[in-house]
Amino acid sequence: MIRTIDIKNKEEIEKIKNRKEANLDLALLRVKPVIESVKKFGDKSLIEYTKKYDCFDVTKNTIEIKSNEIKEAYKKVDKGLVKAIKEAAEIIKKFSKEQLPKEWNKEIRKGIKIGQIVRPLEKVGCYIPGGKYSLVSTVLMTVIPAKVAGVKEVIIASPPKPKNYALFVAADIAGADKIFRIGGAQAIAALAYGTETIPKVDKIVGPGNIFVTAAKKLVYGDVGIDFLAGPTEVVVLAEKGNAKFIAADLLAQAEHDRMASAVLVTTNKGLAEKIKEEINIQLKGLKTESIASESIIKNSAIILAGNMDEAIGLVNDFAPEHLIIEDKKILDKINNAGAIFVGEYSCEAAGDYCIGNHVLPTSGIAKFRAGLSVLDFVKMPTVQELSRNGLNSIKDIITTLANIEGLDGHKKSVEVRFK
Repeated sequence: MIRTIDIKNKEEIEKIKNRKEANLDLALLRVKPVIESVKKFGDKSLIEYTKKYDCFDVTKNTIEIKSNEIKEAYKKVDKGLVKAIKEAAEIIKKFSKEQLPKEWNKEIRKGIKIGQIVRPLEKVGCYIPGGKYSLVSTVLMTVIPAKVAGVKEVIIASPPKPKNYALFVAADIAGADKIFRIGGAQAIAALAYGTETIPKVDKIVGPGNIFVTAAKKLVYGDVGIDFLAGPTEVVVLAEKGNAKFIAADLLAQAEHDRMASAVLVTTNKGLAEKIKEEINIQLKGLKTESIASESIIKNSAIILAGNMDEAIGLVNDFAPEHLIIEDKKILDKINNAGAIFVGEYSCEAAGDYCIGNHVLPTSGIAKFRAGLSVLDFVKMPTVQELSRNGLNSIKDIITTLANIEGLDGHKKSVEVRFK
């Protein structure tokens, strides 16, 4: 069912690597008028689009989730689930605290002090996708790093649906300040530009479908975003290992989405065959067999490499969202991956729910950025402090460079201080 490709088959390898979101240009055309309408008409358009696309009636008074709804949600959610959410939140909070950047100040030359201060963003919007199930893990992965960073107001936007109790509970545990029952491109527009009810934010984070991605692309510049995420993906790099475990990890990713990709890169033909057999066996026992099967057939592959250096080179070129490796010894050779899982018990599902962060770069974006973290919610302005003697010690450097660049005012702004 899953195809096998030789690494020397450049045409097929390129097809696997070329996994950009399909039809994004078409989505951009469709969402642009939605964004313009919400920007111009505010809540009126937001309410109309919520009715049109989500088949849900909201008013200005019901767009925001009220505190009594959250209290009621706790009564509806199983105590075991509440416990799991709280424990996951605690782990994510500990991880996020370790990522906090530090302020510093240092005298690099007599009379010249430079440093860096850390300031949180003021308002952030966290988009939580809709769908059949409540994505409580995405609530935790987006809201908690923002609150740890010190963001004053963290706002959740998520498509409306009845009995969304688990999401309300997760939002409360994570520390969200407001929750709005809005979704799609209209939610992104509302967060980017503000309406009578929805506050304008400084940055929007979180995954979504192709229309949410297109909307984020269009509003970027007017508001910050994390990145443009496409379909989810995993690469497993293995020379040996447990075929059952590896097959399970590939299927765990494949079940996310019909566009998801699950790739095994190996030098071991025997292992490849065992994993292929295991995929076929395990697939039949999945409740998500239809989705996983389609992504395995259309977007996934087993790639046979001649040696590990060749395999690692392909992995770095692919720059996967998730990478599973069996040996920590090769970690130093991995340059491009959103999140790396080391060892046979470091399953990617752990990263999806309670360790690290699962909002990760896809489609090769891991070549130039990592996953969502505390760093997405802070600014780090530099601070310069010079004494007269300090400025005097670099005066000639400044005036010489200002002369060659033709910026006479720069030169004189230094010279005037010594007349």
